Amino acid sequence: MTYIGRFAPSPSGPLHFGSLIAAVGSYLRARSQQGKWLVRIEDLDPPREQPGAAKGILQTLERFGLYWDGPIIYQSQRHERYQAILDELYRQGKTYHCRCTRAQIQAAGGFYQGTCRDKQYPAKDAAVRLRLTTPCYAFHDQLLGLVDVEHRLAAEDFILKRRDGLFAYNLAVVVDDADSGITEVVRGADLLEPTVRQIALYQQLGWTEPDWLHLPLALQENGLKLSKQNHAPAIDGLPVVETLCQVLTFLGQPLPEYCFDLTAEALLDWAITHWQLSRVPTTASVHRA
Repeated sequence: MTYIGRFAPSPSGPLHFGSLIAAVGSYLRARSQQGKWLVRIEDLDPPREQPGAAKGILQTLERFGLYWDGPIIYQSQRHERYQAILDELYRQGKTYHCRCTRAQIQAAGGFYQGTCRDKQYPAKDAAVRLRLTTPCYAFHDQLLGLVDVEHRLAAEDFILKRRDGLFAYNLAVVVDDADSGITEVVRGADLLEPTVRQIALYQQLGWTEPDWLHLPLALQENGLKLSKQNHAPAIDGLPVVETLCQVLTFLGQPLPEYCFDLTAEALLDWAITHWQLSRVPTTASVHRA
């Protein structure tokens, strides 16, 4: 079976060093197995998107020599597919409508208690939740081994469509990965907790889940992860080869001699040939630019 991986950024801002780690890690993992590497723009949440960010992300990937296979997938163009899946789940009695607010859930302890499971609310002004009958509490990660997740979180009936009509990340990512034939999801370790929910949804849909590989996070000096929310600096103006060498070093990979004299493409080709998952760290660390 052909390996198919992907990189799926959200256009809420430009790529930063942390997102480049996920891009390079997923790229090397796919190419080292002669597999395909897809790119998906996760533009599900228009209020959080930055104008021009999607185009900028793609230009940055190309600048760093990270060329993808096939057409770009945009989640904003797949609403009909998501709704069709929701309609089928509802017909099977696997979802229900919920009118609980975030404030109500926080007041009840921060975890949804299944309050609306048997209320039979209409769809208007309601979120859609998965009726979770067989929660997933742990999974095997290709790098981290067995990963356990807090049971209360894993057992929660989670949202598939928000009250404001926007489709939830956990629904879209499962449908997209399944439709694209993704064989392994490579992404940052900040997404460990959503994985058990996504596995549960795969099981409810009767679909085969992919393998999972969560890469270590890059942290700021203050211990917070490098992220758009934490105002991580963009990489689009950084020197390409030097920055790629920093990413490879962060991922524990060997560097060729005179690596700064190579082109981005030559450096990536060398990294593909010498990729070793066993060298990737299992814990986060501070990135000093």
